Amino acid sequence: MGITRRGFLKATGLAAAGSLTYGLSTQSEAFAFNTERDEWKLVNTEEYTNICCYCSGGCGVICSVRDGELVNLEGDPDHVVNEGTLCPKGATMFQLRNVVDPKTGKMMHNPNRVTSPKVRRPFTSEWVDISWDDAAKEIAAHIKKTRDESFITEENGVTVNYTPAIGSMGGSQLNSEETYLVLKLMRSLGIVALDNQARV
Repeated sequence: MGITRRGFLKATGLAAAGSLTYGLSTQSEAFAFNTERDEWKLVNTEEYTNICCYCSGGCGVICSVRDGELVNLEGDPDHVVNEGTLCPKGATMFQLRNVVDPKTGKMMHNPNRVTSPKVRRPFTSEWVDISWDDAAKEIAAHIKKTRDESFITEENGVTVNYTPAIGSMGGSQLNSEETYLVLKLMRSLGIVALDNQARV
């Protein structure tokens, strides 16, 4: 049995029209929109604009807060960099602070989030919490001790004033101005091993 192109198009058109007519003529169950919710997700929230913490791209985010608790985080459509979009890392930034409890299905603070400086003392295997002031003092003491022990003032009759024992690795969250200040501080200490992680 041979079918022409014209006959095929007629048959296809009739089948599509018949399906459409049947679909429009039969009744389907209407699902009413649930207007009796106890609370909408963003009811009674305050919105704050912020910057994503993952890279130096500077994408804008909107943080919705209710009673001092972060309840939602999404891209800022008015931001010039990302115009409301977020990469996969930025889209999951909410989970830095909150996660879903697998037992109850409710939001809870992320139990794995580190909120204070920790130190592991020599010959121990446990990390212990210390204060921010103590952390800054200990870091400064280590930097001074290492710099004093390794500082080189002259090489082959040339004044060099540097330390090869310390390096600086900038985080990708730093913007250009912050990186500039870090660079100036490191150079003032005589540190020449410098890099900045600016990849996503």
